[in-house]
Amino acid sequence: MATNLSHDDSQQQISETSSQSTQLLKPIMPVRQRLMGTWLVWLTFRLLALPLLINIFNPSHPDIIGGIAWQALWLVPAFVLTPSILRGRSPYALLIDSMFTLVYLGASGVVLFTRAYGSSWAEIAVYFIDFVLLFAINIWLFILLKRLPSMNNVVKQPRS
Repeated sequence: MATNLSHDDSQQQISETSSQSTQLLKPIMPVRQRLMGTWLVWLTFRLLALPLLINIFNPSHPDIIGGIAWQALWLVPAFVLTPSILRGRSPYALLIDSMFTLVYLGASGVVLFTRAYGSSWAEIAVYFIDFVLLFAINIWLFILLKRLPSMNNVVKQPRS
């Protein structure tokens, strides 16, 4: 049985196709810039501001230099990931970056949860800022991964 498409049906199919293509063409540069900015703010906050603020707000006043050294050691994987996050082009690298930042987010949440008992409100706020920054990084990574070209539908040009 043959079906005859009316003019309205063909227009509907064209509009659906064009709406799908506009969804695929969302800009990645604003997301890339937000990711880069949030990443650099988080690295700076985690490396310098967190030890300084914890020294100020914690009654035992832990050593600032020791805190910076500890954070630098803890951030070694983040420093390794920094070039791929700043470029923000490779879906494979960003997928690995996303996995590492999810680990950082989980660790930050655990620290926030453990500090919630027995710490001052200011100290809890410092760890909450760290958690929110990591959460924002993960959101930007997921959005950027959705907007980048698909990893499995890549058509490679034949070698000459």
